[in-house]
Amino acid sequence: MVLFPIIGLTAFFLYIYLFHVDIPAIIATAQTADPLPYVLAIAFSILEIFFFAVSWRVLLNFLQIKLSIIRAYLFVWYGIFLDIIIPAESVSGEAVRIYLIQREQGINSCGPSAASLVMHRLLGMALNVAVLFVGMGLLFVEGQASGLVLSLILFLAAGITAILLLLIVFSFKEKWTLKVVNGFANFAQFITRGRWKGLAKMREDVCRITKSFHDSMKNFGRNPKPLALSLLGLGVTWVFSLSVSYLVFVSLRWPVSWSVILITSAIVLAVKSIPIGIPFEVGLPEITMTTLYTSLGVPAGIAATATILNRILTLWLRFFIGLGAQQYLDLKPVLTVRVDTVKTEKN
Repeated sequence: MVLFPIIGLTAFFLYIYLFHVDIPAIIATAQTADPLPYVLAIAFSILEIFFFAVSWRVLLNFLQIKLSIIRAYLFVWYGIFLDIIIPAESVSGEAVRIYLIQREQGINSCGPSAASLVMHRLLGMALNVAVLFVGMGLLFVEGQASGLVLSLILFLAAGITAILLLLIVFSFKEKWTLKVVNGFANFAQFITRGRWKGLAKMREDVCRITKSFHDSMKNFGRNPKPLALSLLGLGVTWVFSLSVSYLVFVSLRWPVSWSVILITSAIVLAVKSIPIGIPFEVGLPEITMTTLYTSLGVPAGIAATATILNRILTLWLRFFIGLGAQQYLDLKPVLTVRVDTVKTEKN
């Protein structure tokens, strides 16, 4: 279950070793960290996920998918856990959230729940591009602009914008999506030579879900208020996310410019926001963060230490909280059925 996180961490430590970063010095620096800002960073990391869940729930409620705040919070933690253990960042966690809602509220909830997740991602991607440009502007103002960093920002901003536009087109062009669905169904029928008896029923269900999805997206297009509220929640999420990174540096008694925090966080999250299943959860983020911190003027030892302390909060803390959410959500229905069975037998 923890194979991919371990592989990623091994790659990160190999990276800092190859670049002659003193690992014992990193450990020594981490041991001298001020605990108060770091504890505050822990609280902010948890609040970040809470407001992310609240932002998503606004979209769900608008589409008549009733989910309590606590339930939405647990579903998001479950998704984060799955994203960590499965190297398909940006798709696996969202798929499990659709499954969890469908398990509780039936197959008719699949279309609206998928629409809420797609719209939430679209809003997040748009906000991410905005943060990238704000960070780039701060770099220019502070005279820290680096050709490599600026090129990376422009490349990611262009890539996210292109994918954003593509998602928007497919989200509102129902006929195009149905053509894709029918294409896959025809291919499956060809491969199985018509022996897949349940294919027709599956095609019918998928087409019905697709229509429900597009109807939900059109509802969003006609009602901007829930989008604005969800975007506000995502903005609060960003504030907490950036504050976590900043407080980590404060705990190391090495405060950095907000432009460094903005650029590094936005670039790391930009790659995660691209929904193509890039395995970008463990290893690559650490290498990216350390490289960016160093290129923006942070000493290599401090950069590596800050990255490790940051990832303890944004990876391992989330891993164990997500594991707890997964165990609770998966075991509770089983235990409830067993208790009800025992009661029935006694009666």
